[in-house]
Amino acid sequence: MAEDIKVRHSDANLAMFKEIILDKMEKAQKDLELLRSAYKNDGNNGTDDTSPTFKAFEEGSETMSKEANTQLAIRQEKFVRDLKNALLRIENKTYGVCRVTGKLINPERLKLVPHATLSIEAKNMQS
Repeated sequence: MAEDIKVRHSDANLAMFKEIILDKMEKAQKDLELLRSAYKNDGNNGTDDTSPTFKAFEEGSETMSKEANTQLAIRQEKFVRDLKNALLRIENKTYGVCRVTGKLINPERLKLVPHATLSIEAKNMQS
């Protein structure tokens, strides 16, 4: 791909995408904080049931939900990182250009997946 990109989205489009990304990033950060607080929490939900079966089930479920929360948090951190990278591409005006074909990524795709770096054409080539 050439260093001096001739093909790019208009400044108006870039500004619109920046708003979309900032909005998604704010929501993603809030979700990430919720996930982090969920898996840092002791999981002490005040159950005083001493039945061994119930306790074993509760501990297993607690471990599983901690693992699930950790996985979700990792995925959410990657999403936030991808959005931050998209903002950098907006700043240097390379946003919305497919990193494989060098063509513009369809604006409708970018509205749905604002951190996309591949056009549908390039994504299909990977399959």
